Amino acid sequence: MKNLLTLVSAAVILGLALFLSVILGDYGPWYFAWLIGTTMIVLVSAAGAAMFDSQDEEMSQQGITKR
Repeated sequence: MKNLLTLVSAAVILGLALFLSVILGDYGPWYFAWLIGTTMIVLVSAAGAAMFDSQDEEMSQQGITKR
């Protein structure tokens, strides 16, 4: 059921993006790329923060205080 909900959510988001692209005309692809790029930057930043936090926790458990 969760997979179906994920698929439906992705389809709705894709449909909305395509609808906005049609309405915005020539500017549609630019806005779409901006949204995708911004999302990717946020996800990469969150992944980097999670990796830093886990490495910091491992170092503190090993008693290492210097970086």
